[in-house]
Amino acid sequence: MAAQPLLPLSKYSTIKGISDSGVLSSLPSCYACRDPDIDGPTETLEEEVPIIDFSLLVGGTAEQRAQVIQDLGKACRDWGFFMVVNHGVPKSLMETMLNACMGFFNMREDEKQEYNGKHVFDPISHGTSFNSSVDNVRYWRDYLKVIVHPDFHSPAKPSGFRETSIEYATQTREMAKELLKAIWESLELKPEDMEEALDLNSCFQILVANLYPPCPQPELALGIPPHSDHGLLTILLENGINGLKVEHNGKWVHVKSLPNSFLVNTGDHTEIVSNGK
Repeated sequence: MAAQPLLPLSKYSTIKGISDSGVLSSLPSCYACRDPDIDGPTETLEEEVPIIDFSLLVGGTAEQRAQVIQDLGKACRDWGFFMVVNHGVPKSLMETMLNACMGFFNMREDEKQEYNGKHVFDPISHGTSFNSSVDNVRYWRDYLKVIVHPDFHSPAKPSGFRETSIEYATQTREMAKELLKAIWESLELKPEDMEEALDLNSCFQILVANLYPPCPQPELALGIPPHSDHGLLTILLENGINGLKVEHNGKWVHVKSLPNSFLVNTGDHTEIVSNGK
C-alpha cells in the first residue's frame, strides 16, 4: 500500500484544510482504509434504484396512489432505497441549500471550530471522520450536523444559512411525512395512527452535510464506510458527483441520481417498527 506515514498535520482541523493546503502527494496511512492489492476491486452493479413519483402519491387518482403505495412497499422490502421525483421541493431551494452548506465549509478554520462537536446530541456539530481522537483509521470527509426539529438550530454563518435551512427542513419534513404515511399504508396499518405511533411531532430531524474534498489517492480512502442509518428515513440530496453506492442482494450498486431528485433510504427505526419487513 503506497500510503505515506502520518505527517505533522495538526495545524489542519479539517479534511478540506488538508486538501486545500497542497502538502500531500500521497495519502497519510491513518486515512488508508483500503488496499486494492489485497482487497481487489469491488464488484459494482449498474441496476437502477426504484423510482417513486411523489406527485402521483399526493395528487394522483385513487388508483395511481394505490399503485405508488404498492411500489413503495416493494422498494422498501427489496431494496431499502428509492429515488423520489416530482416531489415539489423547488430546484432553486435545493441548489441554495447545497450552496449554503458549501459556504459553511468554505469558512475559515477558526470560524468552523466554534462548532466542533463534543457530544452526539450537540445541536450543531462540525467535525471530520467519526471520532478522530480515538479512531485508528480516519475517513476522508468533513461534516456539519444541525438539529432542526423539534427545536430549530442554525450556525450564525454563512449569511443566509438559517433562512435557507429552515425552509429546506420544513419542506423535506412534509415530504417525509407523506412518504412515511404511504409506507405505513403498505404495511396495511391505519395512516391516522402513524403520527402518534411514531411520535413525529417530537422526533428529531437532523440536517447533515458531508463534504468529500479532492484526495491524492482516492483508491485507498473512504468518505464513509459501509453502514446503515439510524432513524426512520434519510433524504439525500446529491450535488451531481454520483459517488454513492448502496448494497442490494449482497452486491454494491452505483447510484446515478436523476436530476432534481432525492434518494431516500429506510433507516434502522423503520426496520424495527415494521418488524423487519
